[in-house]
Amino acid sequence: MISFRCDYSEGAHPEILKRLQETNWEQWDGYGFDPSSEHARKLILQACGCPDGEVCLLVGGTQTNATVIAGLLAGYEGVVAAATGHIGVHEAGAIEFTGHKVLTIPSHEGKMDAGELEAYLAGFEADEAKDHMVWPGLVYISLPTEYGTVYSRAELEALRDTAHRHGIRLYADGARLGYALASPAADYRLEDLKDLCDVFYIGGTKVGALCGEAVVFPTGAPRHFFTTVKQHGALLAKGRLLGVQFETLFTDNLYRRISENAIARAQELVSVLKNKGIPFFLESPTNQQFVILSNDQLERISREVNCEVWQEYDSSHKVVRFATSWATTPEQVRLLEELL
Repeated sequence: MISFRCDYSEGAHPEILKRLQETNWEQWDGYGFDPSSEHARKLILQACGCPDGEVCLLVGGTQTNATVIAGLLAGYEGVVAAATGHIGVHEAGAIEFTGHKVLTIPSHEGKMDAGELEAYLAGFEADEAKDHMVWPGLVYISLPTEYGTVYSRAELEALRDTAHRHGIRLYADGARLGYALASPAADYRLEDLKDLCDVFYIGGTKVGALCGEAVVFPTGAPRHFFTTVKQHGALLAKGRLLGVQFETLFTDNLYRRISENAIARAQELVSVLKNKGIPFFLESPTNQQFVILSNDQLERISREVNCEVWQEYDSSHKVVRFATSWATTPEQVRLLEELL
């Protein structure tokens, strides 16, 4: 059995495990005040081109989204997301659990359209009953989207400008950010995000780490954000676990290099699937590929290949996701080709 089910099936990059072992017996302060965490934050800010910003290291994606969104919003505000946005469909109501509603607008292959966002925000402001409603206080996107698509620089600028025109901020979920930036579809780099988003996070869990997400506030975190993190049960006592991992990922360009591996393997995967005549549900330039399989094809391939059923296509077909990762090898892709 080989797995293309997701991009966090493996443990962690060997360099991370090595560094965790090397520092295991050192006695460090907790809660992110250890030497590796402090160094990791400096390395991340340097890579992002915003040395005066702030970085907060958290454990997982849902925890990060819930904590950041709660820290950025007033009690009466909600967050605007595409209908397919992760916070609205795959986080079990975690945002609503913090007391903030997810306000959805249409999705286009996972993307939000700036024109539709403008219409939504302008419509809200023109509503005479708006004081009885949940105020939009933040715009949420993910890089890449749930469907592996990538916003262009122009699209990001349009979303940012629309949000700012209405006095709210743009937040980018970067659980798979490395794969978006390594994609040929991305016409921007990590250091450009400080100008394109008000806050974003760099995902580690799905890009080589055991766990961990690095939230970047280019101009500084919200007031008392450390306390907000603690209140949400997101403050890791052994913060060194996160610090050592991100310190390693941002040394010798490791984060970028392993992200590029996932994209290279995904491009090989696309060639294999197309050569076998398997139809695609949509075109994705990142590590997630969505194809259409008949129920019979899916039943047969599932005997030897672990992949994920994404949604129903029709009564006899399903949309199936194949995902590569930082650890996927050319040999695994060739084996899949043989099995197909």
